[in-house]
Amino acid sequence: MKETFIETAGLLKGAARRRFMARIVKSLGRDSANWTKRELGWNRKTVQKGQQELASGVPGTDNYSARGRKKAEEHLPHLLTDIQALIDGASQTDGTFRTTQLYTRLSATVVRQQLIAQKGYTDATLPTAKTIGEKMNALGYRLRPVTKSKPKKNCRDRCHL
Repeated sequence: MKETFIETAGLLKGAARRRFMARIVKSLGRDSANWTKRELGWNRKTVQKGQQELASGVPGTDNYSARGRKKAEEHLPHLLTDIQALIDGASQTDGTFRTTQLYTRLSATVVRQQLIAQKGYTDATLPTAKTIGEKMNALGYRLRPVTKSKPKKNCRDRCHL
């Protein structure tokens, strides 16, 4: 029976799993969450939470949205405005004026170095250059040589003057 209980609990998720665990503990006549830890290998806090939910009749809420890594903007609220301030001077609009994209000569690595040098960020607090590149793309900047800096084509071979 132990194996069945353990396997079934493994198939369930969230509040349903906790309620199942609490019902098993109650049906076996054990009210001790420590006993379930020792005999079934279940987390005693999970069993206790299930017992509270079973007694109150209200399932607990799982705070899934609080999991995971926060965005860089949440840790550094001025990061995007600082990136824009640095890039705006070294960018230009699309030469054909068909799109609203801005092209810049600055790479993400250079922007990261300038954030450290000019805006007072430290190396440890800033995200990686790859993340800064993604933020640049999200702001509408694309890494591309500015059209004024393109070399002129050589016409000697094709032009007969």
